[in-house]
Amino acid sequence: MMRNYRGLFMFLVALIAAAGAVVIASKWLLQRSSQVNQVAVAAQEINMGQKLTSNMFKLIDWPVNSDLPESFSNLKQLEGRVTKSTLQVGEPILAAKLAPEGSQGGLSAVIAEGKRAITVRVNDVVGVAGFALPGNFVDIIVNTQSEDEGNNKSTKEISKIVLEHILVLAVAQESGREETAPKVVNAVTLEVTPEQAEMIDLARSIGDLSLVLRNQSDIQNTKTQGVTKNSLLEISPVPIIKVSAAQPMVVVKKVFIKAKPVPQPVVRQTCTRVITGLTESKECF
Repeated sequence: MMRNYRGLFMFLVALIAAAGAVVIASKWLLQRSSQVNQVAVAAQEINMGQKLTSNMFKLIDWPVNSDLPESFSNLKQLEGRVTKSTLQVGEPILAAKLAPEGSQGGLSAVIAEGKRAITVRVNDVVGVAGFALPGNFVDIIVNTQSEDEGNNKSTKEISKIVLEHILVLAVAQESGREETAPKVVNAVTLEVTPEQAEMIDLARSIGDLSLVLRNQSDIQNTKTQGVTKNSLLEISPVPIIKVSAAQPMVVVKKVFIKAKPVPQPVVRQTCTRVITGLTESKECF
């Protein structure tokens, strides 16, 4: 009987301890959840390059245990700033998504430091059927005429990738990066270095440009030799014999000489006159 009371007593002690642990944990979690900070979030959808006004953002309670180091709690610090990317409703406004202070609104605010924006005219084929959208990366191919080496100065058609991993900033007059539906437009704006801008300007003056859409995570550059008509059709070029000006070509003429006839040896013969009856003849030996 004593054993039953002892077991029951130990069970009650364990039950009370467990209940106490649950109560203490609940109070700790409740206390942690009550510790919040004020964080500025987007009150509406804000497009890239748009200048912020007071009606575009608001303050909400944000738990301390998931604090955002680049967030804003003072709304006056956000007025007049320009966004570098599109913000959705309720998304915290972080310093990394804003252009430097003093930046004006528009596409110029989202161009990276040291880069330039250049616009290329495209069509439904050149523009990858409208799948080249803001935020995508493309390669640029030029199709032009190239001169062969040598004195003949002949030309050959060649297609070659001249630039790789170029960021698309905008298509037509739209720079939003959230849409994924293809858009057939007549112009695409690219973000390039000053040297790449010069290459594009020269390439479109000497030939036709085409855009090649690439995977955003693929950053490896591939150097190609370009494709010509002969290499595409696997036609071997006709060899050209080069003659140096310092060494003139020597022409050899064949002269045919008529051979003289070989004299035949003279054979001496002895002839005898033979008379037989009324018939006369001559026998030679």
